[in-house]
Amino acid sequence: MYPKIADHAVVFREFPDEITLALNFSGCPCKCEGCHSPYLRDYIGEYATPEYVDSLIDKYPEITCVGFMGGDAYPEAIVELAKHVFQKYPHLKLGWYRGVSHTAYDKLWYWVFTYLKFGEYIKEKGPLDNPKTNQRMWWNPTPSLEYGYHWEDITERFWNKSYK
Repeated sequence: MYPKIADHAVVFREFPDEITLALNFSGCPCKCEGCHSPYLRDYIGEYATPEYVDSLIDKYPEITCVGFMGGDAYPEAIVELAKHVFQKYPHLKLGWYRGVSHTAYDKLWYWVFTYLKFGEYIKEKGPLDNPKTNQRMWWNPTPSLEYGYHWEDITERFWNKSYK
């Protein structure tokens, strides 16, 4: 089963120094209190086939990154789409915002991504830009099967100094 993309946008804050095509996947199982996009809980939108994802990428030649936003209900399908994009568009970086923590299965595909954000939204701890957040953003400077991967926690790059 393919996940569905509810909508998409070109964004600038989700991944540092990137012009990102953010693909917002629907059918989110997390149901976080205070979620900024509760409409993504419903299974709505277009099926995220490789052809549909290609058509979106091809619309925006200025992008430097493709962000998979959500898709936690379909991790295997998201991974297959990411592998497709990694192979067809080697000049693009890939990122994934996940509301769930990683699992042992995840280590099999880490090499595809440049960025991974893990952690559900906990209202009391705030979003990624709050220093109290439970969420973590990881960066892999060399996404390549040949070179392996080296992950660095870059969460502090998002922290807004106005939080107390």
